Amino acid sequence: MSRPFRIGQIVPSSNVTMETEIPALLRARETVAPERFTFHSSRMRMTRVTADELAAMDGESDRCAVELSDARVDVLGYACLVAIMSMGPGYHRESQRRLHARTVDNGGPAPVVTSAGALVDGLRVLDARRIVLIAPYLPELTRTVVDYIEAEGVDVLDHRALGVPDNLDVAALDPRGLITHAQELDRSDADAVVLSACVQMPSLDVIDEVQQLLGKPVLSAAVATTHRMLRALDLPAVAPLGGALLGGGYALADPPATVAL
Repeated sequence: MSRPFRIGQIVPSSNVTMETEIPALLRARETVAPERFTFHSSRMRMTRVTADELAAMDGESDRCAVELSDARVDVLGYACLVAIMSMGPGYHRESQRRLHARTVDNGGPAPVVTSAGALVDGLRVLDARRIVLIAPYLPELTRTVVDYIEAEGVDVLDHRALGVPDNLDVAALDPRGLITHAQELDRSDADAVVLSACVQMPSLDVIDEVQQLLGKPVLSAAVATTHRMLRALDLPAVAPLGGALLGGGYALADPPATVAL
């Protein structure tokens, strides 16, 4: 490709993290690989992470997919994990099919990655069948996330719900606080640690540090989304930060095929 790859993101209106962490990961990749990237977003209205606001927000995703396909993006990411998971088990597959169809209908076909599906796929790539996770959501929504992941065949052995409903407050959380939360999880039998099961809760600055501290693969929704975007572009999914998933061992790895729910 003679031009940079265009990375499109469907972003909640109050999200300020995915447009920093995913570019940071791909800019880091540019230091070790030849491909270059530009970044483009379309927004869905949401300020509080509640079931009602999430459902209303998801209804705007079709419009966003069409807008991004106007820009002829090369891959499109739906950057809200809990919005997808709150719609019921397996919904990421339906969302990805529908939004891809919108890009096709608009004459700008692009593969679609959801952060929810990417996290599940990332765990499969790591062969992580037992995990622990941290989420910023209220306990009920966090339980929804746990149930969604477990419906995909992954056991969640322990989790922390930080109980923050305001989405800007989630973005303002200190990522270094995740170090303590991760150490408090009952993780002895876990295959991997999901340091941030939310694309708005910052974690990139400490993922590699926590991975070294715990001696287990550590990932986040943003890292998993980056891995799937790169693979959707048929590029090696590698970057000099971002934990085990982007560390090189899974650069060409795709998740095993599963039967849609």
